[in-house]
Amino acid sequence: MATIQLNNVTKNFGGVEVIHGANLSVEDGEFVVFVGPSGCGKSTLLRLLSGLEDLSSGEIAIDGARVDHLPPAQRGLAMVFQSYALYPHMTVYQNMSYALKVARKSKQETDQRVRAAAEILQLTEYLDRKPKALSGGQRQRVAIGRAIVREPRVFLFDEPLSNLDAKLRVQMRIELTNLHKQLKSTMIYVTHDQVEAMTMADKIVVMRAGNIEQVGAPLDLFNRPNNKFVAGFIGSPSMNFFEGKIVVGTDDDYQMQIGGGPAVTFKTSQSLTVGDSVTLGIRPEDLQPVEDDKHATIAGAVSAVERLGSQTYAYVKTAQNDNVVVHYAGDLDIDVDQELKLGFDLGKCHLFGPDEQRIEMDV
Repeated sequence: MATIQLNNVTKNFGGVEVIHGANLSVEDGEFVVFVGPSGCGKSTLLRLLSGLEDLSSGEIAIDGARVDHLPPAQRGLAMVFQSYALYPHMTVYQNMSYALKVARKSKQETDQRVRAAAEILQLTEYLDRKPKALSGGQRQRVAIGRAIVREPRVFLFDEPLSNLDAKLRVQMRIELTNLHKQLKSTMIYVTHDQVEAMTMADKIVVMRAGNIEQVGAPLDLFNRPNNKFVAGFIGSPSMNFFEGKIVVGTDDDYQMQIGGGPAVTFKTSQSLTVGDSVTLGIRPEDLQPVEDDKHATIAGAVSAVERLGSQTYAYVKTAQNDNVVVHYAGDLDIDVDQELKLGFDLGKCHLFGPDEQRIEMDV
């Protein structure tokens, strides 16, 4: 187990800076997930940490000691890639033991480590098989086992579940979470799937265009996103956004007009000016159909309905937003082209200013 510290880490490729002064602390035994859209720099940051890429500037320390000048083999890390990268001519046992053989470990120690890892990953009965005789999930477990036997200070995972089908991904998420609890090791995991991040992480690092946008516990990011990007990225389905303008402003009392729709009154200690563009964010589960015109705040026509039995997703085209998503628990009796009135509680909404940063509301 180990602590990790990144201090003002940057990376340039051909004169183009792709990581912009990243600062991050990872505590001993934490499961940290880097998440963001493709091309945001999360895998590059992981490769900088592993030593597969050189820093342009900054420092990386593990347990308080700088390691950014050390080659990958001397950093005490083990990495699991998106590709299983197993040797096809070797058995599971041989694949898992190869790194220990190269390190000149004794046969007894090698055997103990391999069989202990196989027991943890439920691979004992497959040790004599070759990769072609394994399923995708089993091959990924072998790749993880190959990392475990090295007994690293830190485990690094670079989108390890991307090649698996949906059902197997769910199963492997649970297995990796249980593995972390069992090993109590520091783990850093890269994914573009925010559901994986929300369900597995102790701490999420949200990245965009080479910048770390927000770091925190999953529910902290969900309930209090720092900006519009984080709000839209964390949560499935994504948050609905409604563009508006400040139309009244006196002291800390404000009123905003949402497109051609409702006017909403709120308080904030932050300074706003009449005419400022703002964005109101409402999560799909916080928009609910209402019958009474008096309480209807947003109205539109249903363009599509997804019925999943225990929940229903309605896609509504409104005057303010062409694709509003409504999440309803249970089976909602609505049809395509039906007019729907939607109400919401402003206390559950999120407001973002002209700079897309969070505005604290008091309602």
